[in-house]
Amino acid sequence: MNEQSGVGELKGIGEKTEKLFQKLGVFTVGDLIRYFPRGYDVYDPPVSIGEIQEQKVQAVRGMIYGTLQVSSRGAQVTSGYLKDMTGTIKIVWYRMPFLRNTLQNGQIVILRGRVVTKKGVRVMEHPEIFSPADSYEKKLDTLQPIYPLTAGLTNNAVMKAVRQALDYLELQKEILPATVRMKYHLAEYNFSVRGIHFPKEKQEFYQARERLVFEEFLVFILSLRQMKEKKERSRNQFPVHPSEEIEVFLEKLPYELTNAQKKVWEQLQKDMAGTHTMARLIQGDVGSGKTIIAVLSLMSVAFCGWQGAMMAPTEVLARQHFDSITEMFEQYEIPLKVELLTGSMTAKEKRLAYGRIESGQAQIIVGTHALIQEKVTYANLALVVTDEQHRFGVKQREQFAGKGELPHILVMSATPIPRTLAIILYGDLDVSVIDELPANRLPIKNCVVDTSYRKTAYQFIRRQVAEGRQCYVICPMVEESEHLEAENVIDYAEKLQGELGEDIIVDFLHGKMKQSQKDEIMERFGKNESQVLVSTTVIEVGINVPNATVMMIENAERFGLAQLHQLRGRVGRGNYQSYCIFMSGSKGKETKERLEILNRSNDGFYIANEDLKLRGPGDLFGIRQSGLMDFRLGDVFQDAKILQRANEAADWILKNGKGLEEEACRNLKEHIQHSVQKSAIENTL
Repeated sequence: MNEQSGVGELKGIGEKTEKLFQKLGVFTVGDLIRYFPRGYDVYDPPVSIGEIQEQKVQAVRGMIYGTLQVSSRGAQVTSGYLKDMTGTIKIVWYRMPFLRNTLQNGQIVILRGRVVTKKGVRVMEHPEIFSPADSYEKKLDTLQPIYPLTAGLTNNAVMKAVRQALDYLELQKEILPATVRMKYHLAEYNFSVRGIHFPKEKQEFYQARERLVFEEFLVFILSLRQMKEKKERSRNQFPVHPSEEIEVFLEKLPYELTNAQKKVWEQLQKDMAGTHTMARLIQGDVGSGKTIIAVLSLMSVAFCGWQGAMMAPTEVLARQHFDSITEMFEQYEIPLKVELLTGSMTAKEKRLAYGRIESGQAQIIVGTHALIQEKVTYANLALVVTDEQHRFGVKQREQFAGKGELPHILVMSATPIPRTLAIILYGDLDVSVIDELPANRLPIKNCVVDTSYRKTAYQFIRRQVAEGRQCYVICPMVEESEHLEAENVIDYAEKLQGELGEDIIVDFLHGKMKQSQKDEIMERFGKNESQVLVSTTVIEVGINVPNATVMMIENAERFGLAQLHQLRGRVGRGNYQSYCIFMSGSKGKETKERLEILNRSNDGFYIANEDLKLRGPGDLFGIRQSGLMDFRLGDVFQDAKILQRANEAADWILKNGKGLEEEACRNLKEHIQHSVQKSAIENTL
């Protein structure tokens, strides 16, 4: 058996289970080995009841106090109390009525579970039960992997398959050059891949993870460097020179570009008129005016007789870009034809659009991933623009560029990343930053509050709606969970509708809905046909609703700072004063410090830098936090230092002798080529 063997060759994996693994992107044994846990269940020593922290899974030793009670309503709930010298805590189990006879008053036990506060009472929900002397001792300090799953596939099934693959697989060749491993004190590959799945102790996990994250970052950086080298060698086939039409258009606009916008526009003009093809990233906070710069670029290539295309991450956003560009061109009498292309269009609509694109009749094309489908042929694609870059990935960007004869590439991102990291992560792109908001923008007013403020917040929302404004409410979950107390979209929307009354329409939105449903709800909100939208983070990249003035985020402690800042960016887009309410369910000092950063600043780049400082080494057992870029293990913020070391190693490899052509780098070069090919295949599926 080797890494290329199909996952179905493993014992106990039949056709049905194999299909479930394939749904997760696991086709081969190699895929399975690199299907890393998303976190770990860590069995730490028990703490006293007085030391328990909210929202954290912990073990506590104590005595059952009184008789357990079983409620007969709905899902049977068994409840009681655990007591020690430092206090008492309520304990609750779901659908386990037999525990009333198992756990007796005065019995000493160790319970392990998550503690939440419900109606002012601390509750340990659905804890595991251990006898102190024997059963918990065996689990102490062990780490149990937790894998991302799909319906029908259990964590145990994945664990069993991974263990079998690791046991039967021959030793894999080391891809890192020995000099690099020695210089950065990195563990060997085979040790690391076993250590990431089934670490015997925390130290083994840390060593394994550091090695694999370093490798992941290094392969990514070297792939980017190769792409940049290709671009630097490619001559500009579409030299775009300043046009009079653009100058006239800028003079007609009812506002003047900010100094930051002017500076970036000058950089873009210089790039597109230069000797080599442009490849540039524009970073700018939400509302900083990146879109108008993209439109100017698209107009420039169109006035030269070529085509420009802009790809957005969602249909709603693509349609909004299309509508606003079309409206602008009509208003200022710009004689350019704009085309929309999305996945939900009918076969006939697509066919007609394809014809106009191929003939060159469509000069500016706006759409979603539909823009890179096989059936789309461009007449002379000179510029590709991608909005919210981190949602597409490097290989998709390349695929998009491949639709033309070496077109210029412009990437836009509102995700604030510290410049030091951005230069590494976008190694194939030159980086521009729009660090100034338009003068007419009112800064968002922020407040960080606990759940006791909720009624007041509802009254405030009611007043804003009465003034004609709209509001967002963000919840971290779709449906209620027995194991976690966090506000959920469906129940919350129903509750909020009851609080606000029938004259205010409350809609809800979440990622499990069909795209057509999401689009319909977002369009309804965009037209002010609903006044309050309760949503998960699916609206993080959403439509522009200038009339929305309130963003209220429930369980704000459960989100990263960069994500909270992105969500806040949904408001403050119009002429009205906007507000963001961060509702925290945790009273911990660390949580308050984190959220206070958002309270005192609306600057995304400042927030990103502060986030970086605050995180430190962190608790890595919940591996992925930022979700930025397409990494399996690495977290751009959490692993910033490893990212910088990998960048340093890439410099050393490429400047040392023959670079990747060195014999010591042969395995690394092969791995990079295989990774690039695999990504290209996945992006065409």
